[in-house]
Amino acid sequence: MLLSLAEYLSQYERFFAVFQYLTLRGILGVMTALAISLMVGPVMIRRLSHYQIGQAVRDDGPQSHLSKVGTPTMGGALILVAILISTLLWADLRSRYVWTVLGVTLIFGAVGWVDDYRKVVEKNSRGLPARWKYFWQSVGGLSAALFLYFTAVSPLETVLIVPFFKDVALQLGLFYIVLSYFVVVGTSNAVNLTDGLDGLAIMPTVMVGAALGIFAYLSGNVQFSNYLHIPYLPGAGELVVFCASIVGAGLGFLWFNTYPAQVFMGDVGALALGAALGIVAVIVRQEIVLFIMGGIFVMETVSVILQVASFKLTGKRIFRMAPIHHHFELKGWPEPRVIVRFWIITLFLVLVGLSTLKLR
Repeated sequence: MLLSLAEYLSQYERFFAVFQYLTLRGILGVMTALAISLMVGPVMIRRLSHYQIGQAVRDDGPQSHLSKVGTPTMGGALILVAILISTLLWADLRSRYVWTVLGVTLIFGAVGWVDDYRKVVEKNSRGLPARWKYFWQSVGGLSAALFLYFTAVSPLETVLIVPFFKDVALQLGLFYIVLSYFVVVGTSNAVNLTDGLDGLAIMPTVMVGAALGIFAYLSGNVQFSNYLHIPYLPGAGELVVFCASIVGAGLGFLWFNTYPAQVFMGDVGALALGAALGIVAVIVRQEIVLFIMGGIFVMETVSVILQVASFKLTGKRIFRMAPIHHHFELKGWPEPRVIVRFWIITLFLVLVGLSTLKLR
C-alpha cells in the first residue's frame, strides 16, 4: 500500500525512492508488527480477562500447569492482526505470492478461532469437531496448492529441491499439489501441537520465519539465486516483508507470552502461523529445509504419533506424556528449562538449514 504511494511521490521527491528497497521494507515490517503487538497487547489481555476467555488445563498433565487455568487465550489474533497490517502496509500488493500467504494464514486462523471460541466461550470441550477442522484446513491447503500450480509461469516453481545437492531438482508435476497440501496442513498442526508451554512455539516460529525470509530474498534475486544454485522465483522477494512481519509480531507476542505467560496464542495463532511457515516454504521451494529447521515441530508431532500408536497396539506408552515437552516436564525439568533448550535446538537446526545454501 505505502509502496505504491512512495512510487508516486518519488516523482516529486527522490527521497521516497528509498522505500523501493526490499531490505528497508523488511526492517519496517518487523518494526511495524512489533509496535502493533506491544501497543495492542495490554488492551487485548484486559479484554480477554474481562470476558473470561481463559485457558482450560488437562487434569492429567503436570501439576505446575494447574495455576495456568483461566489465563487469557486466543491471543494469536493479536499476531494475525499485526502481520496483516504490517504486510499490507509495506509489501508490494501486486504480488500473487503476498495474497496467497495472507489468504492461507487467515483461513487457518479462522479455523483456529472457531475451535478456540467453541472451547473457551461456548465451553464445548470438543471445540470444532476434528473432521470439520481437517476439512477446512484441507480446503485452505488445497486451494493454495492449486492456485500456485496453475499460476506457475516457470517449471522451477514446481520442482523439489534436495538440499546439499547442487544439481538435484525433481520435477513434481501434479504431485506438487499433494506435497504442498501436506506441507501446509502438516506444519499447521505441528506448530499447534508444540504450543503447550509458555513461549515454546512462538520463538521457533520466529526463527524459522526469519530463515525463510532469507530464502525468499535470495530466491527473488536473479544474481543470488544463480550463484547459490537455487530456483529464481520472480516476485518471491516480497515474502521478505511477510516473514519480517511474522518476526515482529512473534517477538511482540512473546513479550506477553514469556514464562509465566500473561496470554496464550490458542489455535487461532498456532494453526495460522504453522500454515504461514508451510506456504512460504512451498513458494520458495524449501520444503525439505523446512523439515530440518522445524525439527522441534517434527519431533513434537512424531512423539504424539508414536504415543498413540504404541498405546493402541501394545497398551503401553513410550513417553510419560505426549507431546514430548510434557514428557520432559514429568521427568522433573522446570518449564523454563524445557522451553529454552528447545529454542537452542531450533537455533541450531535453523543454522543447519541456512548452511544448505552453500553446502551443495
